[in-house]
Amino acid sequence: MMKQILSPTLLLLFFLFLCTTASAQSSAPTTSPSGPAAVSVQSSPPAPATSGPSGPADIISVLQKAGDFTTFIGLLKSSQVDALINTQLKKSNQGFTVFAPTDTAFAGLKTGTLNSFSDEQKAALTKFHVIPSFLAISQFQTVSNPIHTQAAGENTAEFPLNVIGNGTHVNITTGLVNTTVDSTVYSDGQLAVYEIPQVLLSQGVLNPQAPAPAPAPVPPKPKKASPLNALAPSRSTTASVDSSDASGLPHYVPTVGLAVLAAMYLSL
Repeated sequence: MMKQILSPTLLLLFFLFLCTTASAQSSAPTTSPSGPAAVSVQSSPPAPATSGPSGPADIISVLQKAGDFTTFIGLLKSSQVDALINTQLKKSNQGFTVFAPTDTAFAGLKTGTLNSFSDEQKAALTKFHVIPSFLAISQFQTVSNPIHTQAAGENTAEFPLNVIGNGTHVNITTGLVNTTVDSTVYSDGQLAVYEIPQVLLSQGVLNPQAPAPAPAPVPPKPKKASPLNALAPSRSTTASVDSSDASGLPHYVPTVGLAVLAAMYLSL
């Protein structure tokens, strides 16, 4: 009895298994005889290439990125020293070195010092912090002092800047200020910017010399004028002529008189 019940049941289960297997095989993806099917992968668009620097560094951008140089940035702009630096960086490879005082350094000045400066003094102060050549930290050990700054040019008497390096330690003296380099803000082989904790002052900034007055024009030498009497006959000449004319009659009168007297004497 059990065999009769189970046999149809087993046949039904076996039939269902065959149907499921056939359905699974028909739904499976077909593979090519040469190998596995290629998987389609959607490629992402290429990332934009990172462009290199378009040119020399901009001194204002360097200081703004570093932060804490607002006052010095204002001086660079008002004196147009920033334009001078950026223009020269594009034209030559000589480079620049900038000692940048922090805002704290300017706050340490005597109250009202910066506001009391004229525009010429502010320009001289700003230029005194700029050296017209690139100097790495290691070069301060062998640099020739005093260093020529943008303020001094070849005349360093009023703007003396002496920089002495010893390894990574750099000391700066101006005769009025003695400070050090705190850190390197920026350096790329053309522009070097160093942070300093004090503002560099000098006699040329505090007591600028008045420009020497222009020499007075030399008056032209007067031409020798011909005297008016040079064209007229001289008085001596006139007198000589007059005297000769006047003496002509007296010379003849005595001579004739003597002849008459001699004739009268002989007739006696």
